[in-house]
Amino acid sequence: MKSVPPDFTTSLLKMQSEDTANANEVIARYIGYDLNVADFENADWRNAPAVKIDLYWSGERAAASRHAEARLLWSDKALHVRFVCQQAEPLIVSDRPQIETKTMGLWDRDVCEIFIAPDPNSVERYFELEAAPTGEWLDVEIHWKPEQRESDWKFESQMTTAAEIEKDRVTIAMRIPWSESIPKPQKGERWRVNLFRCVGRDPDRGYLAWQPTKMSKPGFHLPQVFGWLVFA
Repeated sequence: MKSVPPDFTTSLLKMQSEDTANANEVIARYIGYDLNVADFENADWRNAPAVKIDLYWSGERAAASRHAEARLLWSDKALHVRFVCQQAEPLIVSDRPQIETKTMGLWDRDVCEIFIAPDPNSVERYFELEAAPTGEWLDVEIHWKPEQRESDWKFESQMTTAAEIEKDRVTIAMRIPWSESIPKPQKGERWRVNLFRCVGRDPDRGYLAWQPTKMSKPGFHLPQVFGWLVFA
């Protein structure tokens, strides 16, 4: 999403997570094969620790009907991300979705997002990757400079997505291949990361964050509060 924060803060915010050793860590489990992005029920997903996305950007707890969880796996080919979202309200999606190219403005609809900074010493450079229940997607490279945020909309991650809509639940998956920009990690590497969900329509639209930003208005672009992605 596009909100620009008024300033940066150096404090890391914590949230409760039942399945991670630390509240600001998410563990990505290694798998020895390239997982199909649409293989939502693969047994390896159950072995990946879940992180709960159940707080608004402000730190306030969201209604249970808006909660989501995310699990991450990685292989020699790609980073694999799966979101499972509670869905008790009408979907806010395009009635004419297209998945051949990135969808600008996707952040204004129902969407799940991951922000990843491969270099933990340069957290002001990171990648925003989004996917919607329609399978639509968006990828952009972000670079914060003292005077402004720069967005490279020409960035191409070659990500693929898949989604499944069920009664009261939506599952969204991303496959993000390793590249020069997002290089294959080594076991034990630690990147910076945050995970988000946008759901509903204004004035009751929900902006949920794994690591809340606690900005003055809804917004996700505060890299100093990113948690840690650990490749195990």
